[in-house]
Amino acid sequence: MTRYLGVLVHGVSGGEGRYEFEGPDDLLRKTPVRIMRAFMESIEGKDDIGYVDYEINAALKSDRHEITAVIGELVFEDDTQSFMCMLSYPEIRASSQSVSRFM
Repeated sequence: MTRYLGVLVHGVSGGEGRYEFEGPDDLLRKTPVRIMRAFMESIEGKDDIGYVDYEINAALKSDRHEITAVIGELVFEDDTQSFMCMLSYPEIRASSQSVSRFM
């Protein structure tokens, strides 16, 4: 098992949650849908979140930088609310350090 980081940004409130979770060693080589599913299953029941249903509207995956971005909607009984989620490792890996050249 490997540790990963999910950063979930809530579109209505602007709130941000950072969650570390465990998954299979090859999780970031899977499809964005499977990566997001593993993350959402890991946060259910944490911080009074309870069960969360969601729909994915778009997803981008960079194998080179080992990061997946997902945009979608959290589905509640009488409402839907936008979210964005970034999924990767909790620390910067050597393959991701090339981003610094743009800063």
